[in-house]
Amino acid sequence: MPVAQSKQKNIVERLADVGEEAIQRIGTAPGADRLLGGVNSLRDRLDDLQKRVRGLEELDKRLATVEKRLDKLEGKGQSSSRKAGSSSRKRSTTRKSSSST
Repeated sequence: MPVAQSKQKNIVERLADVGEEAIQRIGTAPGADRLLGGVNSLRDRLDDLQKRVRGLEELDKRLATVEKRLDKLEGKGQSSSRKAGSSSRKRSTTRKSSSST
């Protein structure tokens, strides 16, 4: 087994060296700065988008809670909470379609 481990180590080292060389070549290629800048910008935008989506999910939960409380205060009971659930689904679909445009 020590021979197999040494061969495996050798393969891993060779792959690591090839990967490092590839990264160096990409870094020295013309236009690489623009490409890397675009990728970094894309990453930042994606992070912001994820934060906003998490915020919308939290608002949706809070809205559902408020709608349930309102139904109880109005004395409508279970039947209206089902309607509120269906209307909240419609609202979420509307939000999705309006945010995509």
